Amino acid sequence: MENMEAEEQENRKILTDLLEAKQYTRLRQTAADMQAADIAAVMDDLEDEDSLKIFRLLPKSMAADVFANLEIDDQQYIIQSLSEKEASNVIDNLQSDDATDLLEEMPANVVKKILANARPDTRADINHLLRYPEDSAGSVMTVEFVDLKENMTVQQAIDRIRKIGLDKETIEICYVLDRERVLVGTVALRYLLIHDKDDVIGDFMNENVISISTSTDQEEAAKMLQKYDLNAMPVVDRENRMVGIITIDDVVDIMEEEATEDIEKMAAIVPSDKSYFKTSIWETYKNRIPWLLLLMISATFTGAIITNFENALSKYVVLTAYIPMLMDTGGNAGSQSSVSIIRGISLGEIEFRELPKAIWKELRVAVMCGATLAVCNFAKLLLLDRIPVTIALVVCLTLVVVVIMSKLIGCALPLLAAKVHLDPAVMASPLITTIVDAVSLLTYFNIATRLLHLS
Repeated sequence: MENMEAEEQENRKILTDLLEAKQYTRLRQTAADMQAADIAAVMDDLEDEDSLKIFRLLPKSMAADVFANLEIDDQQYIIQSLSEKEASNVIDNLQSDDATDLLEEMPANVVKKILANARPDTRADINHLLRYPEDSAGSVMTVEFVDLKENMTVQQAIDRIRKIGLDKETIEICYVLDRERVLVGTVALRYLLIHDKDDVIGDFMNENVISISTSTDQEEAAKMLQKYDLNAMPVVDRENRMVGIITIDDVVDIMEEEATEDIEKMAAIVPSDKSYFKTSIWETYKNRIPWLLLLMISATFTGAIITNFENALSKYVVLTAYIPMLMDTGGNAGSQSSVSIIRGISLGEIEFRELPKAIWKELRVAVMCGATLAVCNFAKLLLLDRIPVTIALVVCLTLVVVVIMSKLIGCALPLLAAKVHLDPAVMASPLITTIVDAVSLLTYFNIATRLLHLS
């Protein structure tokens, strides 16, 4: 990681120094020897004007590759800064799925102008992808794949790959279609290379094909590629006609996007597609304030509980000193369980029907954790705090009950959310902590009322 950061800083210094010195020819030559992803990383950190200058100086052969690696807001700025013809040239050289992702985020009038100047085949591919629901397999697939016929010979197949393969996403796996473009099999490039040139593809193609529907959720599609250890997976429509493929690089992007979204939801933030420094203060505010308001309002219930037991607490003021510890411990215990369960749901390891099994496991863990915390805390209360044994007993007994209840709540809520088709990540730390706080206080005061005879 340190080597990557050092290399990125060095690349940035080289390009910015050449840019400031206006040595454009040398900058162009230097960029031609660099990786597209490295150039994009430098451009993402520069001011928009400097980033645009570098992009205009890039050799045409690598401009599209660099563009594909840029952040979406940098892509939008560059596209809108170019002439319609220049912008259309960039779009023409992008993979169709990358071009679609970009145009989905741009104003309709800009998209219309760009597509008007794009090649007919590019326009058709993008319009085809734009009609699919957001976050579906159809919306993230690419239509650039190699299709063959089952009556082709090996030589005919190789000739076709040579003719069209350069513009395709991958040629490692070729897809065999019938006259109605129904997917009937696949053939790997290595098998074409080892078979005789007169062999017919239909005789040795793989007929046991795993495919996904255009309506399949993109996260589910990513899991299937991971499950079957594939580099690409065909996407078919309702009639089983092949319309595109999802590749491993799409999966990496999908998993990063889904993980980021879950992390933001677990932190009570409205998900955003932009990076931290690319998100304006106003957007950051709008993403955070809704949940903060909701959690603030819900937290008033804990205040109401304390107020309700205020008279009883006045007899044992010392009890109030341990409220923060009990609430924090309960919140942490619930968060531990919820994060583990949410991860299991995301990876397909846990389903709703396994709720009793998960609760039974968390219950045993909770008893052990609660007992350990109670014993340690009991010793601390007597030896360091020097409080009466009855008070220590109330605190420690509450601690055991709170840990057990918190872990059960943290286990059950995400699974219940998934069952009713809500995002389990919404049930993570902030919301569970708020619920657990109220439960902790009710438990604490009820135990104290019975053991200390409060009224």
